Amino acid sequence: MKENKLPFKIKENIELTITGLGSSGEGVGKVSGFTFFVPGALPGERIQAQVTLLKKSYGQARLLKLLVPSPDRVTPPCPVYAQCGGCQLQHLSYPAQLALKRQTVVDAMERIGHFSKLCVQETLGAEDPWHYRNKMQVPAAQGRNHTLAIGCYAQGTHRVIDVKDCLIQQQTNNKIVQVVRAWMEKFRIPALEEDARRGIVRHIMGRVGVRTGEVMAVLVTNEPQVPHLKDLTAMLRQEIPGFTTLVQNLNTRHTNVIMGPKNKVIWGPGVIHDRLGKFTFAISPHSFFQVNTLQAEKLYETALQYASLTGKEKVIDAYCGTGTITLFLAQKAQRALGIEIVAPAIRDARQNARDNQVTNAEFLCGDAAKEMPELVRQGSRPDVVVLDPPRAGCEQRVLDAIAKVRPQRVVYVSCNPASLARDAAILRDKGFVVRKVQPVDMFPHTSHVETVCLLTLR
Repeated sequence: MKENKLPFKIKENIELTITGLGSSGEGVGKVSGFTFFVPGALPGERIQAQVTLLKKSYGQARLLKLLVPSPDRVTPPCPVYAQCGGCQLQHLSYPAQLALKRQTVVDAMERIGHFSKLCVQETLGAEDPWHYRNKMQVPAAQGRNHTLAIGCYAQGTHRVIDVKDCLIQQQTNNKIVQVVRAWMEKFRIPALEEDARRGIVRHIMGRVGVRTGEVMAVLVTNEPQVPHLKDLTAMLRQEIPGFTTLVQNLNTRHTNVIMGPKNKVIWGPGVIHDRLGKFTFAISPHSFFQVNTLQAEKLYETALQYASLTGKEKVIDAYCGTGTITLFLAQKAQRALGIEIVAPAIRDARQNARDNQVTNAEFLCGDAAKEMPELVRQGSRPDVVVLDPPRAGCEQRVLDAIAKVRPQRVVYVSCNPASLARDAAILRDKGFVVRKVQPVDMFPHTSHVETVCLLTLR
């Protein structure tokens, strides 16, 4: 048997035309039928690149030269864009990003789900695609020459790149990092030396209530005793308008997990609040809350619109988390039931309902695949089921349960077009029809896209 030889060599220079983008924002093109992924390249561009990795069915290459640049190419404003990896599309104009994200959804639905002639709406973009993140988590590290670096990990490494100002973070979060940096330098508070496993400050977290103006800073430390925390509190209160609370989180584990389980409130209430629509949510250091407040409202309002509620319907939110979507649905439903397998999330969901005086929303800690058919057996068939699963999509058991329950409408909120396409195809085979697809840009300048999809019973 002859060995299959790869058609290219490492460090070989190639020319290719980029025809699409991969899931991480890298350019995709072919040379003699062999697929290459090229970070930084855009669709329509003719480029020269150097091969850096070869597998049986694809390769990776480094962009060397733009032979024919895209008219949508722009200069990334971030000085560490090429090193950071947090954004993948700053070199693409924002209107082109929105068009690209719509096309990503279309391609997934056609290629994976084998759908054709779907009505995929234009992507709902952000009015301001900069400084949108209400939550910041950045590592701190002490270099070999004792220089302090706070910012982001270089792509594929644990080397911390110093970042003074992140362009997708709320400016208040950037200010928190500036103040903590000044405090560490003034009082000689050492950051973590990962290899030596010593030092104090591991990560800095900032959280901002966009609608309320409340501000939280969290210091993730390697040691329980941290000197000069009163000085840090005073500096934060002086420099940051609306500063609300400072929390210390202890994490002594040598893993990639950012936060430990224990929080110690240094100053203030230990929580902040923010609003989505008419609802107010308490946010602790560990709480899940959508990082783009303004776009999250668009996402949830779209889901509510697709549910087409009149006040008479029973609704199930099958991956309810802390109950955000459930509360939105309860505004126009007779009864909204959130199901979630994670017990702490259900506790938070019930508290959110109480805090917002929502009396027609209930929450059940359990497995949606088991609970939905059981509710039907008890005589409570839902008119609408909402799905908001993790990136991997729905378990087959959940989709099977929906087929048994047979709601009139399914509203699927997805953070992954590939798993959405797969699951929508499964539901199609079980008697549902895709009616509407709405991409939403929750994370401008990244390759991520959220999608709301409406399916109705045939």
